[in-house]
Amino acid sequence: METTQLTNLQKELLKTFSFELSEGQLKEVKTLLSKYFAQKATEEVDVLWEKNKWTEDTMNEWLNEHLRSKK
Repeated sequence: METTQLTNLQKELLKTFSFELSEGQLKEVKTLLSKYFAQKATEEVDVLWEKNKWTEDTMNEWLNEHLRSKK
């Protein structure tokens, strides 16, 4: 039987929220966490844009790329 170790975040959340939340509170916490991780992802992408000197033209090129291989 495989055992999964909890991450440090999971352990901390279990300690912090060791009590029942209402459905509304649970939704608020989920939204808060989603916004946090979305912000972190945005910050990382911003770093990549600066580092690689990407532009709007780069995005348009990506949109028009055909990445599927022919069979």
